[in-house]
Amino acid sequence: MDPARLNINDQAVEFPVLVGTEKEVGFDILKLRGSTGAITLDPGFANTGSCESTITYIDGEAGILRYRGFSIEDLATHSTFVDVAYLLINGQLPTRPLFDKFNQDLTHHSLLHEDMKKFFEGYPQNAPPMSVLSTIVSSLSAFYPGSEKGEDFDVNITRLLAKLKTIAAFSYKKSIGQPYVYPRNDLGYAADFLHMMFAVPSEPYEPNDLLVKTLDMLLILHADHEQNCSTSTVRMVGSSGADLFTSISAGISALSGPLHGGANTAVIEMLEMIRADGGDFSKYVNKAKDKNDPFRLMGFGHRVYKNFDPRARVIKKIADEVLGQLGINDPLLDLAKQLERIALEDEYFVDRGLYPNVDFYSGILYRAMGIPTNMFTVMFALGRLPGWIAQWVEMKNDPATRIYRPRQIYMGENLRPYVQIGHRTK
Repeated sequence: MDPARLNINDQAVEFPVLVGTEKEVGFDILKLRGSTGAITLDPGFANTGSCESTITYIDGEAGILRYRGFSIEDLATHSTFVDVAYLLINGQLPTRPLFDKFNQDLTHHSLLHEDMKKFFEGYPQNAPPMSVLSTIVSSLSAFYPGSEKGEDFDVNITRLLAKLKTIAAFSYKKSIGQPYVYPRNDLGYAADFLHMMFAVPSEPYEPNDLLVKTLDMLLILHADHEQNCSTSTVRMVGSSGADLFTSISAGISALSGPLHGGANTAVIEMLEMIRADGGDFSKYVNKAKDKNDPFRLMGFGHRVYKNFDPRARVIKKIADEVLGQLGINDPLLDLAKQLERIALEDEYFVDRGLYPNVDFYSGILYRAMGIPTNMFTVMFALGRLPGWIAQWVEMKNDPATRIYRPRQIYMGENLRPYVQIGHRTK
């Protein structure tokens, strides 16, 4: 493809054009500042590619999401979260022997160092679980320093994958004042997490098979999503040479922001608001249609997916199954069903692409599973972890990686004389 050309100050500059494997086009402006003295201004980096990647492909207009070339529909329907974690990090789905070894390693490393329990004891009971998650993950670098190459590097990746579900469950137990429940070697990844969340001493607990399947699918659907805020944060922190645990901790902190990881929480809060106002959902549908009303229905439409969210199509099926089979009597879930029906049938929502997205359904499912709202973003982090790790590893292994250092357009004061305070005139 011919190079891109830019005319600035009567100077013509050419830039190489890159074409991705899915025909995405970008031009390389690495030499822009050196050639012209100018930079680009792109608030939020919405039009800026920070890297070349082989991990995740998204086409928002066509409703496509693929991990390493595999469609999200196939992975969510036929695979497991452990399969997908291996795929994202290693580039290929595991063979049976590789899967068994990987799964065994995750089981082996799921226990936390006993000294780490002292960290949990130091938090107030009402500490936000995401704050606990971020700081505990950061502290792992003190327990497992390791190197960024060789066996220690691979083991630390496995340690983080294995221990995050334990840290997440412990943070929940801390928040409700219950004793911690240790992982079980006879349970799979999702089942073991539910066991650590909901088991209590002296009472037998066996995870419901449908809920295990549902959680496994939810984790898969959130496992990676290209260069979003938290993923870019992981890459940015890692570009400085920071270790895996520190970089992932930064990603967790980025995800904790309500504009990033709080969408499914906002869905439940919206439903609670509607219920508190008498449950008249039609009133709020009309408010959402009123262009002069600031109210917006949470969990409908998507910034990236313009016509439909492929993850929502997958999750809707299992949401119907869970709500039907478990027979849950919850007025919030009844409201959610009414809003879903309207969004799928009402011409206003259909024409504008305001379909129920993955956050709408995941919030409903987490509530149905008994997971409290303050743990929703923790669940998001648990699912996103393999993607963060894969992105961090790719960044480390890319010879083109340099420390992230965005530029700015300075709009402040020009040079002005300094006068000491005692000499200033009134």
